[in-house]
Amino acid sequence: MSHAIPEMYVDQNELECFLVLAEELHFGRTATRLHLSRARVSQLIQKLERHVGAPLFTRTSRRVALTRLGSRFRQDLEPHYRGIEHALTRAVASARGIEGVLHVGFSTSLAGEMVMKTIEKLRTARPELAVEVCEVPYSDPYGMLRRGDFDLQLTDFPVDEDDLTRGPTLLVEDRVLAVAAGHPLAGRNTVTLEDLAQVPLLTIEGDVPEYWLEHQQPTRTPSGKPIGQGPSVTNFQEALTLVAGGKGALLSGAHIAVYHGRPGISYVPVEGDVPLGYGLIWRSEGDNRAIELFGRLAREVARDMAPADTRTAIPG
Repeated sequence: MSHAIPEMYVDQNELECFLVLAEELHFGRTATRLHLSRARVSQLIQKLERHVGAPLFTRTSRRVALTRLGSRFRQDLEPHYRGIEHALTRAVASARGIEGVLHVGFSTSLAGEMVMKTIEKLRTARPELAVEVCEVPYSDPYGMLRRGDFDLQLTDFPVDEDDLTRGPTLLVEDRVLAVAAGHPLAGRNTVTLEDLAQVPLLTIEGDVPEYWLEHQQPTRTPSGKPIGQGPSVTNFQEALTLVAGGKGALLSGAHIAVYHGRPGISYVPVEGDVPLGYGLIWRSEGDNRAIELFGRLAREVARDMAPADTRTAIPG
């Protein structure tokens, strides 16, 4: 025997008001949360109760409580109502091209901090978009991005790759020379690019473009003096270990003095050098609205990141 389903029109506002009042059990707080008047809250609840045909709440001058019917109605309604909300949120996100998981790489500790602060903003702006992060291999700065392991990465410049799109510079910082604490250059207040002729620079082994290598480990000073080449490394921690052991020096962003201070290494500011820039890069065919949103929020983060001193990161 079939049962006729009652025909009625229930306004979404009535259901939302019911669920909020069932949580707050207070008409004033419910009105505040919904940006309504107390009279409007009462009107919506009374209208819903007329649809149902029985009271959903008991009301006194001091207390509001769910009736037994109201409790059962809340249990039945809430998961379906939230499901509709989530379905609409996902549909809107899909229509905007912002959904799923965004994979983000970062090249240095400073870039990693920027990425994590951007993710915090992203959780508020688009909670339906998950983000996974991973450090970029020192010896293969663009390989994971090209293979699709990342959707985009926050990296240090220069970047000049035909298949990768480079966004604007978000942050800049001066560079320092990391040398063993006992090296003659370690006692200097600053060094110049000409002073690099006095110490071999560690070399990076891997799939690294020549222009990037020349920026990170130049082979000659501006005047043409040769710069010695030290042992090759494949990761940053290995490089710091060799520097501390007196095997060579390393040019890097000034932030490493804060993030990677360790016994046996001195970080000397490089005077007259071109500042190191940071920005987002992505596959040229991979641009989407999630990348666009991440870039906009990353620009906000860059503006908020105050420099520790004049030689560390400042917004670009």
